[in-house]
Amino acid sequence: MSLLLLPASLWASGALWYRLPAPTPLRIAAVALFLIATIIAARWLWLPGNRRGLLLIATLWLGIGLWWATLRPSHDRDWQPDMAHIATAQIDGDILTVQNVRNFVWRSETDFDQRWETRRYNLAALTSTDLFLSHWSGESVAHAIISFNFTDSLPLAFSIEIRKQRGESYSPYAGFFKQYELAVIAADERDIVKVRATVRGEDVRLFRLDMQQATTRALLGEYVAVANTLAANPRWYHTLTTNCTTVIYAMAHRLDRRIALDWRILLPGKLPSYLREREFVSRSVPLETLVARSHIGPVAAGPHPDPGFSRRIRNNRVEPARGIEL
Repeated sequence: MSLLLLPASLWASGALWYRLPAPTPLRIAAVALFLIATIIAARWLWLPGNRRGLLLIATLWLGIGLWWATLRPSHDRDWQPDMAHIATAQIDGDILTVQNVRNFVWRSETDFDQRWETRRYNLAALTSTDLFLSHWSGESVAHAIISFNFTDSLPLAFSIEIRKQRGESYSPYAGFFKQYELAVIAADERDIVKVRATVRGEDVRLFRLDMQQATTRALLGEYVAVANTLAANPRWYHTLTTNCTTVIYAMAHRLDRRIALDWRILLPGKLPSYLREREFVSRSVPLETLVARSHIGPVAAGPHPDPGFSRRIRNNRVEPARGIEL
């Protein structure tokens, strides 16, 4: 039990530090008192008649557990403007209607025109799926965006993100402790992809996925289901278990139970090798060439409204064979 107390106490200390609604000095005091009480309880466990230690441990964790259970996700907060709405959608035959499609015009992180639109797509014209990996901290760390292509309309991109409150910034450590709600953002690529490649200066890479039309449509249906479920029932983001790639993996796994969990799903920057091994991207060129030809940064910039953006960033990419059926 003493050994179990160490990782448990570290988690509880993080929970108190990140989520206790109190000024910094009080949070420091709360963490210190909790750790001192835990050390005393651990010491008592080694003494004859260790009931005091067990009682103190039970009291501490009952209090932590009851407080933790009161932290509930919500859609009713002061969100940043680009997170003001999350996507919902309906499929009626071959017609997909998506509400709250984000189509901002970004001049800088703080200077933008807000546009939220309702768009309709013809699923009979759905052709393919692409993966964007936006590297923002080295080769291993990236944000994943899935985009669906149509012959008669602009692509529709989906991004699984934290739903930031006004003035809030991302911390992977805080993401373990119910700090952020989860959001499904549907967007025009000229917004959600271009802003990362230009305004934010991230290294955005595009990979054409090898998936047949039926698989592409099934995956889009999964996104619709996840978006609608999330809109009805808010959910916490979690750095390890509920993030931009694990949610995508869960959707793919529901479509095909043979798709196995892999450590590279937790490090999205490593996804190209995972996808290549499973033939979800082209094997016609070496992996190094595939990655080298995936960068869109040199051609991402263009004046608004930039109608050729999606076509331009797909030039010179390695084309898929359209061979995978789930």
